[in-house]
Amino acid sequence: MRSVCIFCASSPAVPECYHADARALGTLLAEDGWRIVYGGGSTGLMGDVADAAMSHGGEVTGVIPTFMVEVEWQHPDVADMRQTVTMWERKRLMMDLADAIVVLPGSTGTMDEFFEAMADKKLGLHTKPLVLLNTNGFFDHTVAQVERMVAERFMTRRHADVLKVAQTPTEVLEL
Repeated sequence: MRSVCIFCASSPAVPECYHADARALGTLLAEDGWRIVYGGGSTGLMGDVADAAMSHGGEVTGVIPTFMVEVEWQHPDVADMRQTVTMWERKRLMMDLADAIVVLPGSTGTMDEFFEAMADKKLGLHTKPLVLLNTNGFFDHTVAQVERMVAERFMTRRHADVLKVAQTPTEVLEL
């Protein structure tokens, strides 16, 4: 089975358009036969992706650090829940278990995960597709920053092109 790593927000307080796209993506991936590997949480976009996938017959693997389990942040309905000690181990295991990486909007943790995945791909440490879901233009400034890195020769065009940007959940599957 093909697997996709999803990095995204755990905050439930974000605008509805982000929740809607997370649910749509979880549904589309499940219907297309992708197993979802995600951060194991039950709230925010994490919970939306997992719930949507499971409600459409999809397989979901959660990866969560032990300290998050201790405060009961893990999704209670995800049968395949793997524990790590550190956030770094979590990120590494999530990427290792996947054939592709998709990043939805999120905060500092999500951005850390995104930039590590991009740096690893740029360095040739993986060849997995890397896609941003640019809901509501969330990643416009991130894409502009990558373009500035190219323009000012901090990065080559070839390295910047490892990143694909989708405007809709449907486009994620196309990329």
